[in-house]
Amino acid sequence: MTKKFTIGLVQMRSTPNPEENLAHVIEKIREASARGAQIICMDELFHGEYFCRTEDADLFNLAESIPGPATEALAKIAKEQKVVLIASLFERRAAGIYHNTCAVLDADGSFLGKYRKMHIPDDPLYYEKFYFTPGDLGFKAFDTSVGQIGALICWDQWYPEAARITSLRGANLLFYPTAIGWHPAEKEEFGKAQYDAWQTIQRSHAIANGVYVASVNRVGHEYGDIRGNRAPGVGLEFWGGSFIADPFGRVLAQAPHDREAILIEEVNLKTIEDTRRNWPFLRDRRIDSYPPISARFLDDVQ
Repeated sequence: MTKKFTIGLVQMRSTPNPEENLAHVIEKIREASARGAQIICMDELFHGEYFCRTEDADLFNLAESIPGPATEALAKIAKEQKVVLIASLFERRAAGIYHNTCAVLDADGSFLGKYRKMHIPDDPLYYEKFYFTPGDLGFKAFDTSVGQIGALICWDQWYPEAARITSLRGANLLFYPTAIGWHPAEKEEFGKAQYDAWQTIQRSHAIANGVYVASVNRVGHEYGDIRGNRAPGVGLEFWGGSFIADPFGRVLAQAPHDREAILIEEVNLKTIEDTRRNWPFLRDRRIDSYPPISARFLDDVQ
């Protein structure tokens, strides 16, 4: 493990064509690598448009095994560019069992493992419970060739428990591949507050755990259906705004809301050490007093 390493976030638009998106992301990986990135993360389900905007059983055909064709293609570029990759993909585990999964590939192209999204939302145009079985692999830290990292996914980012457990497993950096956007009719009234809340909760994970946080969101307005039919409706405007925060919660880099971007930033393990020495939140945790956290609600707990 090195004391410093450089991360890259690929914020991009996706089309209904998986092959086109995979070729596009490989191009972006090469660009990020050329700019010095050693670990590169793409946004959630970058392989296609965000299909959870509708409930359609035929869309299960988009899923594939992990490892599988997409990870094989990504392993080749990881080995070619000598970079670690974090890729969020639609996993077919078995007939009727599908997951939203992060595959982690090391810089030699080897498959290090996967994380399955634990928290599954169900909101208008985010009908993920129809498609995804909740993860059953737990919260994990991956020991990559350049550093220990955690991979969580989108809705996981609102839960301090996920960030805490992943950090306690040794992750120095939390990646959050994301697909989140505005309902266009709400954007003017609520858009700024929604984005601020999204960024603030993740910055708080960086502070509370003394780790770096890197959140990469997609960008672009997607409407109609995943097959490319532009049916009536306003769809979702994905708000981009990917960012990287240090263990003090400071935003080191932030992408625009309206176009593709690559963010590059250095992770310095000395910063983590210094921050945790001065703000020793992990030292002062009262783990003897936390059993109630496992209850759904404390209405009947004395």
